[in-house]
Amino acid sequence: MKKLPFVVLSLILLCGVAAIAQNSNSSTTPAANASKSKRGPVFRATSDQIKQAQALLKQRNFYSGDQTGKLSSETRAGLKDYQKAEGLKVTGTLNKTTLMKMGIELTDKQKTM
Repeated sequence: MKKLPFVVLSLILLCGVAAIAQNSNSSTTPAANASKSKRGPVFRATSDQIKQAQALLKQRNFYSGDQTGKLSSETRAGLKDYQKAEGLKVTGTLNKTTLMKMGIELTDKQKTM
């Protein structure tokens, strides 16, 4: 009978510690993280810009595929080679700097990014 109060107190303490531990992790929810680091709009090349880039890459022998207007793995590989050859940051994406270096016209929205 003397052990019963000890067991009850141990269970209460254990539940309290578990609740505190659970609450301390709740601040890392996606909603909390989203409010901490707000990202601006994502820069995306248009299909026409991708086709123009594929044509230029093909002309410079960095790409041998068709002008599909989609960033395939072959297109990304060609972009990386082009960016490396031109001294740009090698990302494999059609970012603003790469489009400008290629002489491809930016949209009004892209110019403000």
